[in-house]
Amino acid sequence: MEYNNVAGRIYDIQGYAVHDGPGIRTTVFTKGCPLRCLWCHSPESQRHEFEMGYLPVKCIGADVCQNACLDACPEGAISRDEAVEALDGSGLIQKIKIDRSKCKNCLKCAGVCITKALYSSGWDTTVDQVFDRLIKDRGFFKNGGGVTISGGEPMAQFEFTYNLAKRLKDSGIHICLDTTGFAAARLYEKILPYIDLFLYDIKHMDTDMHRKLTGVGNEQILQNARFLAEQGGALQIRVPVIPKLTDKQTNLRQTAEFCLSLGEAVKLVQLLPYHKTGRMKYDRLGWRYKLVNVEPPEDEFMDEALELFQGYGLNCQLH
Repeated sequence: MEYNNVAGRIYDIQGYAVHDGPGIRTTVFTKGCPLRCLWCHSPESQRHEFEMGYLPVKCIGADVCQNACLDACPEGAISRDEAVEALDGSGLIQKIKIDRSKCKNCLKCAGVCITKALYSSGWDTTVDQVFDRLIKDRGFFKNGGGVTISGGEPMAQFEFTYNLAKRLKDSGIHICLDTTGFAAARLYEKILPYIDLFLYDIKHMDTDMHRKLTGVGNEQILQNARFLAEQGGALQIRVPVIPKLTDKQTNLRQTAEFCLSLGEAVKLVQLLPYHKTGRMKYDRLGWRYKLVNVEPPEDEFMDEALELFQGYGLNCQLH
């Protein structure tokens, strides 16, 4: 099968993934997404541009590395922070702090950081390079596993995603595409023959509320879900359950009814309860997390939501 070895930008590849489709998988995370979901647990995936992240726990102190990052920063955005006790109890160390208003994400500091406390949130690669990495995991693709192309939004880097899917398909690997549904229908039509299962997000059924929560309306997303179902695509619908935002009974019922309307194309509906695990990533990027007062839904509520979807005859499970 012919494909083009085009370049793409990713921010992670994770092996032994068991939550990104059936079986044991390896997931490729592309960088860049047109949505800005308030609860996004991977903020490093949102912008296509490289960003500088900072992990203070890895910083061994400006004295040890002789102010390497301070000297490398052309904007003067890095300075010494207050001295703190070293984790091993050996004494005080002078970690750094970053003025994000000055930082231009030139990443010169990350280039000299010997412990990678300062790091780039992504890297450029090619279809062949990613394929060579993925094929090493083939022996672990058990129980219907394979590769999931995720993001960000992988359709935002369509040529890379499309050609990677073609190369994987030619090797007989099961492919999932984890998508928001926010891309042109013609692109989904083009990639459809190479995708075994679409992991498809339905975040809110009301377009005005969807826009408030994600930055975009849901019309195109719902239309693409119908299109894929009509064209024979297989869908695994994922529904985020965010207290006070997406968990209203009206929205959950309308979502279940929409899933039911897609017919046999919907192989599974997954309810995704809100969690806090992504909050620390915002600190690493110097971003403000907007849902600080939101707590995960109670188990009892999630059980009731599960019963609601199952009451429509849908194959539904908690993620």
